[in-house]
Parts: sequence; C-alpha cells; structure tokens
Amino acid sequence: MSAMLEVADVSRRFGGLMAVDGVTTSVGEGELVGLIGPNGAGKTTLFNLISGFTPVSSGEIRYRGEKISGLKPSVIASRGISRTFQNLRVFPNMTVFDNVSVGAVGAIGQSPWQAIRSGSKRAKEISERSWEALEKVQLTRYANELAANLAYGKRKYLEIGRALAMKPDLLVLDEPAAGLNDSETAELAAFIKELHAGGLTVMLVEHDMGLVMSICERIVVLASGRKIADAEPAVVRQTREVLEAYLGVDE
Repeated sequence: MSAMLEVADVSRRFGGLMAVDGVTTSVGEGELVGLIGPNGAGKTTLFNLISGFTPVSSGEIRYRGEKISGLKPSVIASRGISRTFQNLRVFPNMTVFDNVSVGAVGAIGQSPWQAIRSGSKRAKEISERSWEALEKVQLTRYANELAANLAYGKRKYLEIGRALAMKPDLLVLDEPAAGLNDSETAELAAFIKELHAGGLTVMLVEHDMGLVMSICERIVVLASGRKIADAEPAVVRQTREVLEAYLGVDE
C-alpha cells in the first residue's frame, strides 16, 4: 500500500510546551486510520499541522510525495485534503446549501466573488458539487433551511458535507462523534464505513473507543505529544503502554 500522507519526525512547540514531539506515521492510499489518546495528547494539534492551520516547529509532512508543511490551509485543501473541526464551524445564519457551497467554492480555488464573476460554468460546478455532497450526508431536504435550525447531529453531517463538497482524496475528521448519543454514533460509524468503502481515505480523531475499534483498520496512539502505538486495533488494545496512558490501567 503506497503512502498517501507521510508525517516525518514532526514536532510542534508552544512556548515551553511540546504539543507534538517527534511523531512519525503515515496514511496509506485507501486506509481508514484512527488517532486516539488522552486529553492533551496532541491529537488535534497534529491534525492542525497536517491541514496547515498550525505550522510545524520541525520535521516534514508530505502528501503524495510532495512537501505540504508550510503551505496555507487553502493550498493543502486544493491538493486533496479536507477536514472537519472538533468545534463545529457551520455558519448558522446561512442556509444548509450555502454552507456546503463554501466547501465547493474553496475546492476550485476561487473566492465567492471570483466564482460569481467567472460565470455560469463555475456556478454550475459549484452547484453540482454542493448537491452531490448534500445527497451523501442526506441533507438535501434541508437545503433551504438555516443551519441554525438543524439539530446538533445534523449539523455534524453538515460540516462533513462541506468537507465532501471539496471532493477530497483524504478526509480528516476531528471528533465527529462528540456530543452524539449511542444510536447516532452507530449511524455515524456506518456512514464513515460507507464513505471509506466508496474509495475515500479517512483519518479520524475520536474519543469513542468503541467507534474507533469497530471501524478503523489501524490506530495511532499519542500520549503527551509522543506516538506510543501504531498498529491494528487488536494489537493496540493489548498494548500495555496504551492501557496505562489512555485507559488509566496500571497493573
């Protein structure tokens, strides 16, 4: 399996705090990889490094063999990496359709005004991308509703829809199950597996161990900014260092 994403000895320091400390890992083409660890382990920071929202202090991140660390988030997104956020970033006073359109516009590398000036061809492409994404997340019937009117669970799918409108090759999900009940989490797990089965490479941060263990092919574990495991779920759940650091088991 060829490596789509390569994280090579990457560190990020905030003042005296080493949030990510010499992490090396990769995501292969077509993989579904989980990233777990206790609070403060550096999981979201690593996602921010991958997506360009935070610059690396040292090390290098490559996507399809090309260095992307140091590039702007919009450039990284245009290369094929799309992400969601731990804290929802929907636009409450925009319609569901317009929220998703933001992703579609970003994917073609234009501002909204540039897209409008570029004429009907671009507008058609944006519309098609948006409707396709809404259909995938089953929100087409809410297209003209304000995002603020959606239930919390549906707003989660709205953010995923916006990411999908960018037509990524690698989808990075930051705690997609946070705030969901058990049945909603089960539905989300099935949805992520469906996206993956359709050919999408997925990397997700998640606190719900049941979700991660049930759908991920490989799990990377961070603790205090360092990687302490990188293996199949069956191996990770038996790793003493993981049990001690993540599950609080010390025996």
